Amino acid sequence: MSMNYNSLARDYAKHRRTHPEVLRHLIEDGRLTFASRILDVGCGTGNYAVAIEQAVGCECWGIEPSQEMMATAKARAASARFKEGRAERLDFADAFFDLVLSVDVIHHVEDRPAHYREAMRVLRPGGLLCTVTDSEDIIRHREPLSTYFPETIDVELGRYPKIQDLKQMMLESGFTAIREETVEFRHALTDIQRYRDKAFSSLHLISAEAFARGMQRLEADLRDKGSVPWWSRYLMLWGTKR
Repeated sequence: MSMNYNSLARDYAKHRRTHPEVLRHLIEDGRLTFASRILDVGCGTGNYAVAIEQAVGCECWGIEPSQEMMATAKARAASARFKEGRAERLDFADAFFDLVLSVDVIHHVEDRPAHYREAMRVLRPGGLLCTVTDSEDIIRHREPLSTYFPETIDVELGRYPKIQDLKQMMLESGFTAIREETVEFRHALTDIQRYRDKAFSSLHLISAEAFARGMQRLEADLRDKGSVPWWSRYLMLWGTKR
């Protein structure tokens, strides 16, 4: 089932936020300074490009195939530059960026080797690539998504590429010093409107009955306990252009 992200733009803008640890590691491990240039591939409504611009003051670009997502990103940006585009064909000059990043996007990319070749091309020597994604372990233990909507697990395992496969693609594209790190952020969730609004694409890919069952359980636990655990983890896969 294909997703129409134009129709999801409003809920994404309302509910999706930067992951604080992902943002911190992008800035620190990406060695970003005021003089850096970064590209956010599949930037959605612009969360990370805008946050990096505000935190560092560097030049930030974002590309996104969804016109509605792009319009939202442009409306909230100070000077970050957004344009329509796809990961497989980056409309930028060679050796232009210091960091090319994507957050929760690589499973949407149809030709991943082409994306990595393009990332290699637009990075300067010594530049960094960071693919932020989910491993199988992360998908199986998402809280509360996998707990209350277990049907999303198989859906997501079918969509997300294996980490080892991504590493191999990066190697074949010429990246070196490939490494991975897992970051996490936990808190007690008291507002579940993002689940009611299906602000996670996997909730659109399960049956209406499975969604209703999950929401019934989630709402009951929130009512009885006052909060439910929320545990957000990402795997950050880094590579360097020599």
